[in-house]
Amino acid sequence: MARSCSIIFKQDSLAICSARAPNDSCSCARTRRKNPKRIIRSMVRHVKYFLGLRFEVTGWEHLQTEGPYVIISNHQSSLDVLGLMEILPDRCTMIAKKELIYAGTVGLICWLGGIVFINRKKTSDAKSVMADAAKTMLDEQIRLWVFPEGTRNQKGDLLPFKKGAFHLAVQAQVPIIPVVFSSYSSFYLRKEKQFNSGTITLKILPKIETKGMTSEDISSLSDKCFNVMRSAFLNISESVTQSNGPLRH
Repeated sequence: MARSCSIIFKQDSLAICSARAPNDSCSCARTRRKNPKRIIRSMVRHVKYFLGLRFEVTGWEHLQTEGPYVIISNHQSSLDVLGLMEILPDRCTMIAKKELIYAGTVGLICWLGGIVFINRKKTSDAKSVMADAAKTMLDEQIRLWVFPEGTRNQKGDLLPFKKGAFHLAVQAQVPIIPVVFSSYSSFYLRKEKQFNSGTITLKILPKIETKGMTSEDISSLSDKCFNVMRSAFLNISESVTQSNGPLRH
């Protein structure tokens, strides 16, 4: 029988404390991400056990790609951080919206892990950060994780993708590796503050090359990634929902 508990999420995070917003410049991020996996894992490693969550991962081989690349994934809640830490490759950090800094413990974890924050309301700022990020990826041979939906989404399907991640990959001429989280709806209803133990499937898809692409290819690249990820999301979500069973109230 699944262990059931009711958890109040503050801004959809396991809010224990609040973090004061730091300077979010790329130079600051480089200092903070010296060892993001060690920092973040030390803070979240027990959370999945406390919540009764289990992760099943397929497609590990696709992360064995050498050099820099961009990982894109769907974004449902702050629980994504737990799945992210299951597969986070070496020399990888994230790009996230600036508002996440204020999301309690998750915001603190993200800042300590060297997350690159962008202000989505300022297009010029976002483009500048993406350009700097592309240069940093190549100079330091790092990988970046981006949520192209741009916001949390638990509507049972993917939201249209924003173009930032694809501009980044094309500017840097690096491959994109899609990662898909199965739906959380079989064990987590945010509005009802209902949470049960359950299984989350992560599917890592084959890389999509961007070499030779230009800004004119951004829309078709985004559409291609969206279609393969949506197909995978619907497929694995159906399977994991049957495995988890109905949500217990």
